[in-house]
Amino acid sequence: MASESALSPAPRRRGRPPRAAPAYGTSREALIRAGVAALSEKGYSATGLEEILRSAGVPKGSFYHYFPGKDAFGAVLIDSYARYFARKLDRWLRDAGTAPLQRLRNFVADARAGMARFGFRRGCVVGNLGQEMSALPEAFREQLHGVLLDWQARTERCLREAQAAGEIAAEADCAALAAFFWIGWEGAVLRAKLERSPAPLDLFANQFLACLAR
Repeated sequence: MASESALSPAPRRRGRPPRAAPAYGTSREALIRAGVAALSEKGYSATGLEEILRSAGVPKGSFYHYFPGKDAFGAVLIDSYARYFARKLDRWLRDAGTAPLQRLRNFVADARAGMARFGFRRGCVVGNLGQEMSALPEAFREQLHGVLLDWQARTERCLREAQAAGEIAAEADCAALAAFFWIGWEGAVLRAKLERSPAPLDLFANQFLACLAR
């Protein structure tokens, strides 16, 4: 038979119950989210570490547990943003149920709505960092260029499908058109952020698509 002490409930402690420890990686993900948001709005040089820590609600000691310094953190932010944006591109540009050029229009419309949601204060992290490359670690140059080449390749694939569907001329250089799109689109995003208006996005997208019309 169980003893009386074993059957008695444990005494209740006064005060608030102890806060559960956050799951491993939660602080790291919060820092990345806050960092990407800051870079999309302010860029690298104008973003201070203290600002990111406050936004993420993470102490400085936790930051240095995950990242050796701001430059290493910046490289992670570029990689994180590149993966996020690649998924976004694939969602629109690989939509097999939609005509290829309409996929591109849908991407533009989604990007336009995303900028409008933040009052055109946020732009493209890659474009923002490219504007201040002279003040950034040299290692960022190759990383940023690689991201743009990846986006171009995804866009080129969509344009080739448009070509196969007869939406654009058979002799069109899809690789060059994809490069042209991203050179112009990054400029349009920067101008939209400057003007706090979707007009530059609309102008570039409409002119680019008009050039593709057979």
